[in-house]
Amino acid sequence: MSVPLKQLLNQIDEWLQPATISDYCPNGLQVEGRSEVRRLVTGVTACQALIDAAVEAGADAVLVHHGYFWKGENPCVTGLKKRRLQSLLAADISLLAYHLPLDLHADYGNNVQLAKRLGLSVEGPLDPVARQSVGLWGQLAQPETAAAFAARVARTLAREPQLIGDPDREIRRIGWCTGAAQGYIEQAVALGLDAYVSGEISEPTVHSAREHDIAYFAVGHHASERYGVQALGDALAERFGIEHRYIEIDNPV
Repeated sequence: MSVPLKQLLNQIDEWLQPATISDYCPNGLQVEGRSEVRRLVTGVTACQALIDAAVEAGADAVLVHHGYFWKGENPCVTGLKKRRLQSLLAADISLLAYHLPLDLHADYGNNVQLAKRLGLSVEGPLDPVARQSVGLWGQLAQPETAAAFAARVARTLAREPQLIGDPDREIRRIGWCTGAAQGYIEQAVALGLDAYVSGEISEPTVHSAREHDIAYFAVGHHASERYGVQALGDALAERFGIEHRYIEIDNPV
């Protein structure tokens, strides 16, 4: 079966409501390909390796979390941007990208999907006064040591997290935000949480975690954001009867 590209986009807009979310990039159709979608490929980032794999897989459209045309970047179509766009256009493949809308969504969002995999309940937003709080906080069913939770992360994401803090410390109430969200550790501290999880870590975050006495886990930007596009792709496949394949492009960051 296939679905018109426009109908696919309308369905995603209905689910994710991207027009209501302030972001650093255009969300939705970034490169237009063929008008019908029979085979959908999803991935984290629209890098050349993912595009090449999508071409080989016979994709009609590629759905990603990290697309193109970010605010502040050079708008010229040269170098790797030219090669990526040329590959998509030559194969007549559409590129669909959803950044913060895919982080925020209550069902398909990266943060909710990560919580499901790590066994965390969702209790509320990480920043309860923000208009759009990307991060969440919740709890483990039972307290466990920071070392045990790090092992849980490693099993789930197939990636050893970086733990800042006492491995023997007991934790239960945890805040998290996928991707480059290390700065939100201050919101976790304000909520009095035991631990905070993000994708990336920066030099100041180490000192902040130590001085605030909160366990901090850096689990990998890419690894923490694999699951939103997969959930959305599966939902679209079920809704329209199209093929969906997630393609993992290894990224250690």
